[in-house]
Amino acid sequence: MISDWQTFLAHRGAHISNNRITHFGEPERERKAVIHGRILCDLSHIGLIGLNGEEAAQFMQSQFSNDTMQVSETRSQLNAYCNPKGRMLADFRTFKRADDYFLSLPMEILEATLQRLRMYVLRTKVKLADGSDDLVRIGYHGPGAKEQLQTLVDHTPQQVDDCTTSAELTIILVPGPAPRYEIYGSLDAVKPLWERLAADATLTGASSWSLLNILAGIPTVLAQTREAFIPQMANMDLIGAINFKKGCYPGQEIVARMHYLGKLKRRMYRIHIDGATPPLPGEDIFIKEADKTQPAGKIVDAQLHPDGGSNGLAVLQISTARRKDIQLQTREGARTTIGQLPYALDISN
Repeated sequence: MISDWQTFLAHRGAHISNNRITHFGEPERERKAVIHGRILCDLSHIGLIGLNGEEAAQFMQSQFSNDTMQVSETRSQLNAYCNPKGRMLADFRTFKRADDYFLSLPMEILEATLQRLRMYVLRTKVKLADGSDDLVRIGYHGPGAKEQLQTLVDHTPQQVDDCTTSAELTIILVPGPAPRYEIYGSLDAVKPLWERLAADATLTGASSWSLLNILAGIPTVLAQTREAFIPQMANMDLIGAINFKKGCYPGQEIVARMHYLGKLKRRMYRIHIDGATPPLPGEDIFIKEADKTQPAGKIVDAQLHPDGGSNGLAVLQISTARRKDIQLQTREGARTTIGQLPYALDISN
């Protein structure tokens, strides 16, 4: 976390652990505001990989699942980065500021992703670096967020994935149950914006933004789930993160074969887990009373929900999820039920 920004937040009541905001003093109230109010969230737990150079766009095009030639200062996109077997090493949002591109992804997998990308630079005219100290990151969400933001900045994005850049701020509209924005900018630009937004918003910790990703059906590859899923298992094709008409990239043959010829056996579902402690990413889910050596699925991420228990995303066997009489549980026995995603789930194949 940028040291001056950390000091700024600490003076405003932030509880910080391992460079991550856990809460601002009232975690239960903050959690309720995610669902029932307007929140302002530090996103320092999300890191940035910066790319620049005259062949930066072409390099991304050769490595990622989406058509990165479409990324511009007014349009961001989701992407997957896969190994040669089509398993996701990372997923992230890609956006552009002036001549620089940025990949936003969990800090915990940033270094491994950066080192992997550097292996493929070769003679390409592109430079890659950890850009996490270049821009402050904050999130803003909730009823009235759009109208409030419009009173404070010159331009705001109108469609999901659109971006605007003004006064040293890049603002991206991202999927969510209410208007939700990721805001990137210099320390001097973000500080006054934070103060004005904080006047009528609840300050929250990092888990709030993760819960909103879960509610939006947006997966996050974390350290425990690297190389666990091909993109379609995590619904990346359903949220606009794969372009099946672009050229080659690592794992493209596997991803394309699954799309055109394969029969997908697993998809990502939204789930609710009973109990006071959410399961960890990568933990297995089982059919109750079934063989505990044969998991029915795997947790992508899970966070406490203000209405009790936890909400999560999990990749499950489609055949299992279709059963009306199914009873699922974690290894510890917590009852797990399948909920509704905010987009249509294609299980026709």
